[in-house]
Amino acid sequence: MSEGGQDEDRPGDASAPEGEVARGAGFAVAPGTAKRPGVLVAMPFDRALLARFKESFPTARWRRKLRRWFVPGTTAEQRADAWIAREISALDAYGDDKGRDAYAFEPLESRYLDAAPEALLVRTPYSRTVVDTLRTIPFAAWAPEIRAWRVPWRSYEALKAAWGAIEEAAAANEPEARRARREATRDPAAEAERRRRRHPVPRGDPPPLGAAVEAAGAGVVVFEALDDAPLAETEALAHYPAITAPGPLVWAWWRMPTFGELTETVPAAAADAPDRGWWPATRAGLEERRRRLRENTRARETRVKKDARAKRAVMQAGMDPGDP
Repeated sequence: MSEGGQDEDRPGDASAPEGEVARGAGFAVAPGTAKRPGVLVAMPFDRALLARFKESFPTARWRRKLRRWFVPGTTAEQRADAWIAREISALDAYGDDKGRDAYAFEPLESRYLDAAPEALLVRTPYSRTVVDTLRTIPFAAWAPEIRAWRVPWRSYEALKAAWGAIEEAAAANEPEARRARREATRDPAAEAERRRRRHPVPRGDPPPLGAAVEAAGAGVVVFEALDDAPLAETEALAHYPAITAPGPLVWAWWRMPTFGELTETVPAAAADAPDRGWWPATRAGLEERRRRLRENTRARETRVKKDARAKRAVMQAGMDPGDP
């Protein structure tokens, strides 16, 4: 039938496209493709609803095989979500009141959840599991101004169903929990060896000096010097299990690269010979080193600001900063 025919307008039971997320009340959205940006929209069959949809999205086209409407455009998802939210609000004008009543009858009690008058607010330590789970909650949205996820009351039942996974992931990412996991896996001898900033490399196949390369266990570094004599500390080699290349090994001494050196480095497609302990820096390795350098820079800036504030406080109190 034609594009606006009844049979084609009915959603049917076609398998959901990859990445489709339910929005509630029979609505769902799925991303388009990089070649054709846009969003696929599934919705309940209703002639009046369909008429409003076509009025709001005149360029939308029916995809027969997927039995969904395709809305083109780079902002299609935001526009479709806003339209769906309005329609659901009209379909269930008392949805928020029902959610508040459900919460009053069986409240979720958690340090990660605040019940505000206009919506539920979820604040947790960062966790990819939490983010991915909240994205499945209808109309949940990140509010950067309050650094929290805002979940409308009408989505309370969906939030309650997923809350176990959210709370478990949040607790696992508390600073104390992460610190405990690090302590459980600490190897003081390996940490002491790493602080020496040396790395065994084959004497016959050493890394280039002064260039950013990747080293097993150390990430992207810059080697500055090589020893002449083969290394004799065989016990230290236990901390470098990835190195299996034959032949004598020598110590190579390294330092952290600068942002400029990382920018100038052309990434390799893959590690060419990981058994020798070093290889040309890959894209993933360079991105990881940039991320860590940014974290270290922010940490140093935070310490400097904290020290400056403490010094100003002492000065304002009329005390000598050198006094005990």
